[in-house]
Amino acid sequence: MIYTDFAAWEPIYEEILEDFGFDRKSDEEAARILSRMLTEQNTVSLSELKTTISGKPALIFGNAPKLRKELSEIDLSAFVVIAADGAAAVLMDTGCVPEVICTDLDGNSEADIEKESLACEQGSIVLIHAHGDNIEKLEKYVPRFKRFIATTQARPFDKVFNFGGFSDGDRCVFVAREFGDNKIKLAGFDFEDPDVNPIKKKKLKWAKKLIEIYYL
Repeated sequence: MIYTDFAAWEPIYEEILEDFGFDRKSDEEAARILSRMLTEQNTVSLSELKTTISGKPALIFGNAPKLRKELSEIDLSAFVVIAADGAAAVLMDTGCVPEVICTDLDGNSEADIEKESLACEQGSIVLIHAHGDNIEKLEKYVPRFKRFIATTQARPFDKVFNFGGFSDGDRCVFVAREFGDNKIKLAGFDFEDPDVNPIKKKKLKWAKKLIEIYYL
């Protein structure tokens, strides 16, 4: 299983750190902070996550501008719906509560965070991701989530897991592959979006690369 084989992920992770100039120690500190927020009451088990994802093909939603159009063209009932961060708010607006949400709580509006926490209250399993740039968001928003799974892109420990992946969208793919039946459909993804800033463009490049390695 990917999350038990950090040795396979670590070289890719180190390459990502070098490409972006990120600090591994900051990622590790964020993971420790998130770990301290875990209790028996707010932690979802991996067996529950597996039960939720397995049995149906996974439909993974990114938050590209074309999301709403693609959403209107898909029969969601045939899939386990997994949403990447801001895509969850769009789905909630249409009356769909995703079964799983992967989020780092970073870059969302206050309204989006509220919709993600509401989805959690209505049954979504939320995977909250810690990294060096979102410590403030973790401290502010994690208490709003009643039940979640903690993740890191650094070395996993205790109940902070690493299923692989870097950005919210490709982490969804890794989780679906880890716990599902490997039948995956993507919607709301635009890896060549010309309207994003340079950092986001680089993240999309990495997301495409990781998804191609582990999905296509």
